[in-house]
Parts: sequence; structure tokens; C-alpha cells
Amino acid sequence: MDTWMRKSIEQLTATHGCVPPPWVVYNAHPYSMCWRMGAGESHIMLWSAWWPQQALTQEQKIAYFRQWPLPPCWLPFLITAIWDVDTVDADDAALAPYFERTSALGFGGRKAYEADLDDPKWLEDAENA
Repeated sequence: MDTWMRKSIEQLTATHGCVPPPWVVYNAHPYSMCWRMGAGESHIMLWSAWWPQQALTQEQKIAYFRQWPLPPCWLPFLITAIWDVDTVDADDAALAPYFERTSALGFGGRKAYEADLDDPKWLEDAENA
């Protein structure tokens, strides 16, 4: 891990007790350019390096995400983080049981995900950024 990453992770951990998930640091849609360049991309890199090092149980992963309420459009991120599911290449049928799990856990399900994915508030946030 690069020195800048170690230092950034130490700073975030000192401030928050851990590395917060992306939507906490930058309130941006998961498909926003924010995550593909600049500070947003750096944060995704930090989180992605930090997360597997935690070696959390499923219950601990769920508890982590309960600390940081997520917009439903981030549910695929949560599904990948908790159950290590490739949500990019998975079809709707393969993801259905995971959306049921997220719903049962109180994070929201497929309906909430789809509604939030296209919510105009994300366009407003992008225009005001």
C-alpha cells in the first residue's frame, strides 16, 4: 500500500474510527464521475484497500453499514461489500435474493434501489457541485 494511502487511512480512522463508506464522504450518485477521478476516486481506493484488511464477519459488516445509512442507489455496493457478489455482471435473477436480504435488514430492496437510481435529486446535486 502506498504511503499516501496509509496516511489517509490513519487520518480517517482517527477522525471516524474507521474509513467511512463513499457516500458519507461525498454525497454523490454511485455512477457519478466523482468516483472516477480526483478525491472521490481516491476515497474509493482507500476504502477498497482498507475494507478487506478488516476481516469482518458478516454480522460485523452489517453493523458497519448500519452506522452509515446509505442512499438505496448504493445497495449494489453494500451487496458486494457484505456478500462478495459481483453486482456488475450479475443478472436480475442472481441479485434478487440479495435485494431481499438488504430489504429484510432494513437497508431497502430492489424497488427502493430502482427509484433512487433515477431520482432527479442526483442531477440537482451534480449541477450544484
